[in-house]
Amino acid sequence: MRSDLTISTDPAEVGIDAGRLDRLDRRLARWVDDGQLPGFLVTVARHGHLAHVGRYGHRDVENDLPVTDDTRWRIFSMTKPVTSVAAMMLYEEGAFELGDPISTWLPEFAEPRVYVAGSDQKPVTVPAVEPIRVWHLLTHMSGLTYGFHRAHPVDGMYRAAGHEWGTPPGADSAEVSRQWASMPLLFQPGSEWNYGVSTDVLGRLIEVVSGQPLDEFFEERIFRPLGMADTSFGLRESDDAESLARLYVATPGRPGGPSSGMTFMESFDAAAHTKPAFLSGGGGLVSTAGDYLRFVELLRRGGSYDGGRLLGSRTIAHMRRNHLPGNADLESFGRPLYAETPLRGVGFGLGFSMVLDPARYGVVSSAGDYSWGGAASTAFYVDPVEDLTVTFYTQLLPSSTLPIRNYLRALVHQSLVD
Repeated sequence: MRSDLTISTDPAEVGIDAGRLDRLDRRLARWVDDGQLPGFLVTVARHGHLAHVGRYGHRDVENDLPVTDDTRWRIFSMTKPVTSVAAMMLYEEGAFELGDPISTWLPEFAEPRVYVAGSDQKPVTVPAVEPIRVWHLLTHMSGLTYGFHRAHPVDGMYRAAGHEWGTPPGADSAEVSRQWASMPLLFQPGSEWNYGVSTDVLGRLIEVVSGQPLDEFFEERIFRPLGMADTSFGLRESDDAESLARLYVATPGRPGGPSSGMTFMESFDAAAHTKPAFLSGGGGLVSTAGDYLRFVELLRRGGSYDGGRLLGSRTIAHMRRNHLPGNADLESFGRPLYAETPLRGVGFGLGFSMVLDPARYGVVSSAGDYSWGGAASTAFYVDPVEDLTVTFYTQLLPSSTLPIRNYLRALVHQSLVD
């Protein structure tokens, strides 16, 4: 494998004070030294030039293997923007309209029902008055959910069917989609926002529309053009298993010890070592920092890359607009539960969240910066105002354990001096 993380500019040449930016690495390193993170890799690029790469700690604590540039990370929900871009590539080709009902291609969703009362054992449901449309999947307004939320009776139905942090063994994309379609929606499509398996269903839609398995579509249409040679659904036979960072779960601290710690979870860790039966468009990819930086820079550049163009700039601009009705933020329109971003002052578009109001968000940032993250605490954001991209990698579940994403913005933005 190869490294794509060679610093390409002096930070000062792109308006970054390197001494001030060192505060970012020192803050992140304290979490490692305190036993709260295994290790990390962070990148900061401005005007398309990589100005900073910070690395510290271990990809495998038990075997004393350090974080390296070619470490492979489970990016979990950072898969979602890739799937969203893939869907919008098909949209640009006229394969569908954003308002089309998904049942046109996924007939299992032709007659969805919506939960209104009862328990997970005896739910009371009514017919949906609005079909699930393509844009409902892109915006998480479909009414689909996640079993791990543990906030609603329908979440319990997902868990009972084997959908919590994974899917039933051996079930492929078509079968998983059929199973989700058989369960009630949390609400009428388009009426609320709820983080769930919408992007996984979108991945299945891509397969049906394109006639290709999702991994083949990604490889042919996105990874190969961008040179993302180390990104895949799980490790491939030719990959070095030791390059994959181990997955850790936050654990409460012992009396007299740190406030929190982490534990290697072999059962969670094992899933990414082979290609899964279900190609999760919502969370199945492993990648390297160099590879994913190429994808994030594609977004910053409005869909273009050195060898051509994957999306039109106006399409990217449409994706990073707030699509919540009335320009609402997630705190007022979404459900108050787990997500990969704070909810106040933050909107949601076609695959990303974006800062609507930096003051309400409560972090030094730019209005319109857009982002997403993964369950193992990975994150990225693109700031069009500052022409800035930041990516961060570690492997700690859940992502809400530490306020990493807020620190990324605050400590990168305080280093900008132009």
